[in-house]
Amino acid sequence: MNYKVKLKNSDDVAIFDEIVYEFLTTDPYLVKIDFVRNIRRHSSGCGVFQKVWKNPDGSYVTETIYLHKLIAEKFLGHLKTKEENLVGAVNGNKLDCRLENLTYRSRAQASRQRKTTSHTGYTGVYKEGVRYRAVISIDGKSSHIGMFSSAEEAAVAYNAMSRKLYGKKGKINKVKWMKNSPK
Repeated sequence: MNYKVKLKNSDDVAIFDEIVYEFLTTDPYLVKIDFVRNIRRHSSGCGVFQKVWKNPDGSYVTETIYLHKLIAEKFLGHLKTKEENLVGAVNGNKLDCRLENLTYRSRAQASRQRKTTSHTGYTGVYKEGVRYRAVISIDGKSSHIGMFSSAEEAAVAYNAMSRKLYGKKGKINKVKWMKNSPK
């Protein structure tokens, strides 16, 4: 059974497995700070609890708890390695905190999942004159895949190389085929 909790500052909801929801609503510290009722959407798109506490000396400290990190550390910590130590969402929805959707990944894997900044709309695809170049990063260095007559063809070539090099952990472009374009 899945549980949905509306966020404090948005109409969005965070999604949890039953075991996770039980932990969030029964852990003594999380209950004390009213964690579940104070989760809000962070500018990065993930769920976060943030509160400013006043210290006895009059100074202030901000406590920040990222929802997906808290859950991963509690339930999936045994999967964390020195290399794969960043928590990510398999389906890209940072508010979907079901255990099956959370995974540890390396910085390189997380980088491959980010939204592209290319003007073509595809990761690894750049316009050069009237043609499109497909490139992919291998060990931090840009590697040429080929030149193509359309951005879509270059994106498909990028996808093939990404699958070959990185398997399921590679970035895959969602190709928008135009009418009369080869598929």
